[in-house]
Amino acid sequence: MNSVGILFPGQGAQSVGMGRSLCANHASARQLFDRANEVLGYDLAAICFEGPDKKLHATNYGQPALFVVGMAAANVLAEIEPDRISAVTAAAGLSLGEYTAVCFAGGLDFDNALRLVQRRGESMQSAADMVDSGMASVIGLELDTVSQLCDECRQDGEVLQPANLLCPGNIAVSGHLAAIDRLVPAASSAGALKVIPLEVAGAFHTSLMNPAVAELEAALDEMPIADTKMPVYSNVDAAPHQSAEEIRDLLSRQVIAPVRWEDSIRRMLADGIDAFDEVGTGRVLRGILKRINRKIPMDGFGD
Repeated sequence: MNSVGILFPGQGAQSVGMGRSLCANHASARQLFDRANEVLGYDLAAICFEGPDKKLHATNYGQPALFVVGMAAANVLAEIEPDRISAVTAAAGLSLGEYTAVCFAGGLDFDNALRLVQRRGESMQSAADMVDSGMASVIGLELDTVSQLCDECRQDGEVLQPANLLCPGNIAVSGHLAAIDRLVPAASSAGALKVIPLEVAGAFHTSLMNPAVAELEAALDEMPIADTKMPVYSNVDAAPHQSAEEIRDLLSRQVIAPVRWEDSIRRMLADGIDAFDEVGTGRVLRGILKRINRKIPMDGFGD
C-alpha cells in the first residue's frame, strides 16, 4: 500500500460554489458548515455557495472558507473511503492550507482552528489594507532569475521578493504593486511565459505582513495545540514537525516567511511518501505536483 501525503490548498484556490455539492450530498459536511456559522458569527455557507466573488476573495472570508471546505472534504472522504484516509501518513498545506493540515493531523480541534484562521485572515486583511500590495505568479523562469528581477525592479523602501516557491518554473512574487508593475515587462523580457496577478489582498509572506504577526502570535498563545498524530511539513523550513510548540512557533513565522512548497514535496518524497491526495477545492496542487514529479501517483477529493 502507498504511503500517502494529504495536501490542502491555500488562498487563491477558492471559487464561488465550493462546498455546495459536499453539503448537498453529505450530512456531516452540512453539520460542519452549520458549526462554522456558529463559531464565526456569520453565514459562511452562503458566501461559499453564492458569493459574491469579491467577498469570497477577501482574506478575512476566504481563509475560513478554504479551511472549512478542506475539513469537510476530509471528513466526508473518511466516511466514504476510510481505507484512503487510513493510508495517509503525513500532511501539508499551502500557506493557509497548513492550518487545515494541522487540524487534520490532530494538532488543533475544529473550533479552535477555525477561530485561529479567522484571526489570521482578519489580521492579514488589516495589514494588506495599509499599503497597495499584492502577489503575482511568474511562469517559466527559475528562482535565481526571479530573485534578480525582484532586486532590479524594487525601488527605495519597496518590498518585492519571491514568496511562494511552488515548483520549477512557477514562483509567486509578493510586494508593493508599483514594484510588481515594473516586474511584469521585465519578466517578459527575461523570457517568462506569463505573469499572472493572484486573487489575494496583499503581499503575503513578506515583511509587509509584519503588522499581523503580533496579533497572530497572541492568538496562537491562547490556543491549546497538541502534538500531532502524524508529521506536518512546514512551509517555513520544509521539514516534518509533530511537536505542539514547534508547530505554534512555525505558524506564527509562516505569515512573513516564503512558502517552500517544492522543497516540502521533495522532502516528503525523500521521507518515503509515494502518493499524494489533494483534499479540498480545486486542482491547483495536483498541477504543481506534476511539475515536480510527474510519475508520483496523485488523486483528489472535494469540489
